[in-house]
Amino acid sequence: MSVTIDPGAKRAILAACDELQSATLDTLFRLVRCPSTLGNEASALDEMARQYQALGLVPRRIPTVPTDAPIWSPPLVPYEGRDNVVAIHTPREKRGRSLVLQGHVDVVPEGAADMWETPPYQPVIRDGRVYGRGAGDMKAGIASYLTAFAALQRAGLQPAAEVQLQAVIEEECTGNGAAACMLALPKCDAVIIPEPGPGMETIMTTEVGVVWAWVTVSGKPAHVSQKHDGVNAIEAANVIADAFRDYESERNRAENIHPSFHGVNHPVNVNLGTIEGGEWNSSVATRCRIGLRVGVMMGYSAARTKADIERLVAVAAEDPRLKGCKVRVDFRGFMAEPCVFDQGAEIFKLSQRAFAEATGRELREYKCRGLTDARHFVLEQGIPAAVFGPDAVDIHGIDENVGVESIHGVTRAIALAMAEWCGVEKL
Repeated sequence: MSVTIDPGAKRAILAACDELQSATLDTLFRLVRCPSTLGNEASALDEMARQYQALGLVPRRIPTVPTDAPIWSPPLVPYEGRDNVVAIHTPREKRGRSLVLQGHVDVVPEGAADMWETPPYQPVIRDGRVYGRGAGDMKAGIASYLTAFAALQRAGLQPAAEVQLQAVIEEECTGNGAAACMLALPKCDAVIIPEPGPGMETIMTTEVGVVWAWVTVSGKPAHVSQKHDGVNAIEAANVIADAFRDYESERNRAENIHPSFHGVNHPVNVNLGTIEGGEWNSSVATRCRIGLRVGVMMGYSAARTKADIERLVAVAAEDPRLKGCKVRVDFRGFMAEPCVFDQGAEIFKLSQRAFAEATGRELREYKCRGLTDARHFVLEQGIPAAVFGPDAVDIHGIDENVGVESIHGVTRAIALAMAEWCGVEKL
């Protein structure tokens, strides 16, 4: 059971959160200024090490090492120089339950930077919202958990249980950073991951799985004047992409939707995310590669989805329009299972209660058509998780932003939840 916290201590913790609001935004701005796309996370990881040191904790680097564990996804780029950063708080006398506070520092590419109102890695506040790539997803959540920990210290307290603070890579493409930290560190009693909600403050109840596939088509090049003697790899690749439309519709049929997603329109999405191909405007394209993201519904599996993709590509390759083409499918990136969170778990209910007490508002339950690192803890170790966070808008889009008031509310909620879950002792 949760530890009862003295009302005076609660008031002191919340007052400390209020006093540290500007520090929270300073941390968020520092993190957003780090352009931590895939392979470029070093500046954000270094900043996290500095943040942990400022809390009086010792940063520790944890490499992402391939494993045979089912939670591992095929990597996209090498891991050298990109070690995750963690810090562990150890109490003087363990009286409460241990907790993981986790967040990912990686962000997706900014897209067309010229479409942003302000540069994506120059954070700015407009109308009470912080704009910048990664501001919502999920550097605001990281800033919140750092401030929540600092608030306990400012109130003269610290958790009376082990708390692992984790900053990980590759949540956006494999989840391998989170898996590496989870496997390298002692198992904890619960996890809080402050991932954002879509334009509202939410707590996740379920999430899809995801498989990433890469289809490479090699055609027959020719001069454009002899176009019909060649086979255009770009056109052929689009034939293969079209083959997934019926599959997407099939996977969204009512009988294929798990009860945890009832009421959600079109929960399983197939996305043609990237296309690379061709050499010259006046040449029939020799080669083209497309990148696909395929959702996985609870009750299905990543392995079955992988087999479906291989089958669909093989059938499409027999299309007469692809005659003379060579087609290859590779799997790198997500090979992730879907996950349902236990809404009856004490950490889940405690997070809801702490947020209501801290803000006077309720967290909206969110059935997520994406995925988070929380699945590792739930599926691999059976650890209950609460995934809740601020009201981010346009994540993965142009002018990504998150509400200042919402960030502060999440900070207060994490601080209260941590104090009650772990218990507190005098600093």
